[in-house]
Amino acid sequence: MKRVSVRQLETFIQKTFEAVGIAEPEAGLIAELMVRADVQGSEGHGVFRLPQYIRRIKGGAVNLKPDIRVVREAAGMALVDGDNGMGHLVMRFATQTAIEKARQAGVAWVGVRRSNHAGPASLYATMPLEHDMIGLYLAVGNANHLPPWGGIDMLLSTNPLAIAVPSDEELPVVLDMATTVAAYGKVKTRAQRGEMMPEGWMMDREGKPLLDPRRAAEGFLLPIGGYKGYGLALLIGLLAGTLNGAAMGKDVVDFNADDTTATNTGHAIVAINVAAFQPVEEFKKSVDMLVHDIRSSRTLPGVDRVRLPGEGSYAARADRLENGIPLPMPLLDSLNQLAAELKVAPLA
Repeated sequence: MKRVSVRQLETFIQKTFEAVGIAEPEAGLIAELMVRADVQGSEGHGVFRLPQYIRRIKGGAVNLKPDIRVVREAAGMALVDGDNGMGHLVMRFATQTAIEKARQAGVAWVGVRRSNHAGPASLYATMPLEHDMIGLYLAVGNANHLPPWGGIDMLLSTNPLAIAVPSDEELPVVLDMATTVAAYGKVKTRAQRGEMMPEGWMMDREGKPLLDPRRAAEGFLLPIGGYKGYGLALLIGLLAGTLNGAAMGKDVVDFNADDTTATNTGHAIVAINVAAFQPVEEFKKSVDMLVHDIRSSRTLPGVDRVRLPGEGSYAARADRLENGIPLPMPLLDSLNQLAAELKVAPLA
């Protein structure tokens, strides 16, 4: 591992995007959001994805000058057309739209179509926290690696869910989960590092455990909670994809294998204005009390303490802001190879 500073990594990513034709302001916004993913420990969704994003841009699969806009709206909802722009820009626009609408309507649901991969789910679910709002994010994954329960045809993706709830003195409660036991990004990072997967992540088409991430194409991801995870992935896809006119099921484009086709990725972001339900400080203090009760609850033998969703990300954030973001050498090598191809300064 080699550690690089947040600023160093942001600059590198921004210059890389500028080298393939993205304007400086937009390149900076994308870089900031990508590095935020690495800072919080979402390693499969940060700079790890940069070479893939660049391949798709060079392949003509992404619109570098999109007209991101609201195409349908009412007081508490909107439908955003991303015009095939970079997912980070589309989802930033959609989240800001949801926050502004929730100020007046109390709750706002914003659906998104014609977007692209946008990084980790919690990146957008946590944005409403700064406005004393609860955030909820749903998306259709950018490749199908999950069959219907009992089947082997790849018709569903990892379809993530994230919910972020504000607190007062305690850390916000942030759930960020795929509907599969592991997100496919974790499979890819394991493959790059030459590491095996634990049993329970994937299965081959004969029902046997698949442990080698380099053989991922021979099998599929397993859903959380068996058939319940399959049902959750299906319904999230219907809400984030089908409802918005975005790709779902057999129409999902595998952006890992296809560098030329638009994905029509669907998302949904919901902002819930706490003040519409009760005084904000009362709610936050109630969250603090519940968090305290859970954290101080009794544990099973051998368990040091009870943890809450999001603690790991906040711990990673504190470490990485102070000490830099760790990059495995295989990833660093691939990034510097990309830098050489694009004639930008490499990461030291």
